[in-house]
Amino acid sequence: MTGRLSMKKIRTLKAIYQDTEVKEGESGYLALGETFTSSLGVFTALRFLSLESKEHFIAIHLDIKNKVLCLDEVSVGSLNASIVHPREVYKSALLSSAASVLFVHNNPSGDTTPSREDIDLTKRLKNAGDLLGIRVLDHVIVGSEHYLSFADQGLI
Repeated sequence: MTGRLSMKKIRTLKAIYQDTEVKEGESGYLALGETFTSSLGVFTALRFLSLESKEHFIAIHLDIKNKVLCLDEVSVGSLNASIVHPREVYKSALLSSAASVLFVHNNPSGDTTPSREDIDLTKRLKNAGDLLGIRVLDHVIVGSEHYLSFADQGLI
């Protein structure tokens, strides 16, 4: 497995999530070339992760105009943790010629409060990105009903 979220899985998860969304009157999707302008847009696009029973850590690679180049599922962990190494995160970001990245992970518990590990990891990833010239725009934690944006909270 390459660590990338397959298009088949994205379509399946999207279909499951959209069935839920029809009742709520919202829509969520992630399209190549889409431009993210807010943390709410990231949450809306990847809210389907709230349905997962394991923690998923995803890097969204963006071009210079913040358009989506690709989505990389860096790690699938356990109920409350996943192992993420900067080397794995930035290997695929470099290959996709990303100018910047957005990080997203879900908390299967539904809680969006960042743990000490979440904060430390984000700092390590930001420092590594700075060395490589790849800007970290945000880290969004997806919960069952809410999200938390590190950028909105001043944590990046």
